[in-house]
Amino acid sequence: MNVLSVNVGQAQPLANAKSVGKTGIFKQAQAEPVWVGALGLADDAICDVENHGGADQAVYIYGAPDYAWWEEALRRPLAPGTFGENLTISDFVSAEYAVGDRLEIGDVVLEITAPRVPCVTLARR
Repeated sequence: MNVLSVNVGQAQPLANAKSVGKTGIFKQAQAEPVWVGALGLADDAICDVENHGGADQAVYIYGAPDYAWWEEALRRPLAPGTFGENLTISDFVSAEYAVGDRLEIGDVVLEITAPRVPCVTLARR
């Protein structure tokens, strides 16, 4: 399992999203290392703090196999970060993991704390 992309996003307006009117879902792959801490990645916007972020949702991961499924279904390529994830990971099939599972990536240990719950912002994206 390897990190294919580290993605962060800036706050941007999104029509008909949440009441905050802005979102950080538009993640962009970073060319340089990004600091990660207990509350997430440096310079990554979390606009809807009621439903996203915090210690239990500090880093959102998504796998390349799930991307492949969506690309086939949509019949178009998707850039890393499309689903708002911070880390795009090879060989990570989300359905094969459960809350409490841990992933070791280099010196970082990530524990799965919750599944991604689809929201209006993801639907708009």
